[in-house]
Amino acid sequence: MPKVGMEPIRKKQLIDATLVVIAEYGFHSATISLISKQAGLSSGIISHYFGGKQGLIEAAMRYLLEKLKLQGSFSSHLERIDTIIESNFSVEQQESSATNTWLNFWALSLHSEGLHRLQRINHKRLESNLTYSFTNLIPREHAKEAALSTAAMIDGFWLRNALEGERQNTKENVTKASNAVKRYVRLVLSQYQ
Repeated sequence: MPKVGMEPIRKKQLIDATLVVIAEYGFHSATISLISKQAGLSSGIISHYFGGKQGLIEAAMRYLLEKLKLQGSFSSHLERIDTIIESNFSVEQQESSATNTWLNFWALSLHSEGLHRLQRINHKRLESNLTYSFTNLIPREHAKEAALSTAAMIDGFWLRNALEGERQNTKENVTKASNAVKRYVRLVLSQYQ
């Protein structure tokens, strides 16, 4: 009988192991056996907690998506936008385990309804958060366009850095990308001052 309170610990171990294994071997080679071995747990526990590999992959994506959620309060809507940008370029989101998982996730979301649903949620949440802040800074009729453009820049710079691999996905390049998106936001805002 499992110890009380171990389920969240075991789930986190398996999610962490999944991120590492996908980063090292890719999604299609990330077997239940490799993941359980990386976690130091039996392979049966994956089915017990997640129903199988697909459920575990979806849980790993939800984990990464949770890290993008806004938390805390902000002194201004511009600070809120900056925080959204920074969270997408955070150290945690730029680690090879996260970038490889995100790249696999985007590709797999084209063929998996569960992953596609998570991708839509992520996409809508980013747009909604940006639109909310832009609506408080510029005329409402321009806020959605500004949010869509900002989201596209975040995704574009993030993807460019991720595809360049570790040699280019450096802290300096990530900071440059984040700052470029912030400059764009300020350029948009300056048109309405």
